[in-house]
Amino acid sequence: MRRRRAIAATATALLPAMGPIATMATGERDAAAAAKGRLTTRPRPSPTQGPKVAHGLRPLGLDPARDAFLHVPASLRPERSAPLVVAFHGAGGEGRQMLDILTGLAEAEGFLLLAPDSRGATWDVILDDYGEDVAFIDKAMARVFAEHAVDPTHLATAGFSDGASYALSLGLSNGGLFTHILAFSPGFMAPARIEDSPRFFVSHGVHDTVLPIDRTSRRIVPRLEAAGYEVAYREFPDGHTVPPEIARDALAWFLGG
Repeated sequence: MRRRRAIAATATALLPAMGPIATMATGERDAAAAAKGRLTTRPRPSPTQGPKVAHGLRPLGLDPARDAFLHVPASLRPERSAPLVVAFHGAGGEGRQMLDILTGLAEAEGFLLLAPDSRGATWDVILDDYGEDVAFIDKAMARVFAEHAVDPTHLATAGFSDGASYALSLGLSNGGLFTHILAFSPGFMAPARIEDSPRFFVSHGVHDTVLPIDRTSRRIVPRLEAAGYEVAYREFPDGHTVPPEIARDALAWFLGG
């Protein structure tokens, strides 16, 4: 099973970086990049078009069944680049799960929040391998970058449960894009490659019976630290959840507060 293989991978060395993708047609190049877990879009110094709405939550309209949602806080100042958090839900969930956890903090702290739905019941690398979800996330992020000036020094991937595993995996694979990775109760990490040096915030409940801490974060964090990454680690006396104070700590850490 893919998940067992991925969890076992946390006990082995982190993967070395992969070489560049060969020259090919744009569509083929994008598909090849997605299959390797590579996001190709990048923030621009200034957006190419204005936002469709000034503030609030809206679907991006990229898929009629499983879409991506963008929350623009009322405190956003369009003349300044804003931090962005791309948040991944747990297995069987949808982007609104992460909106429930992080929207209040986005409003209070003034960061953009993008919450995509996975293409399947959970994220592609957990079910099989990188591909469809990477391509969809790339498209959703490109839309955000076209509409908003995003601070390239504060661009995070975040997630809970399977979403935390995906945040770790995709974040490590795209460390040249993501500066911070926020993993709430992850199960494993399975990067397609290792790129640059993002910073990590990892939290886990000591009474978690879904993804027991001794088999997950207490193995993941030492592996990251041994590889030279900076990791802020929080354990808390609860189960498989994201306590509000942990979410606040994570976002304060991300924003440098």
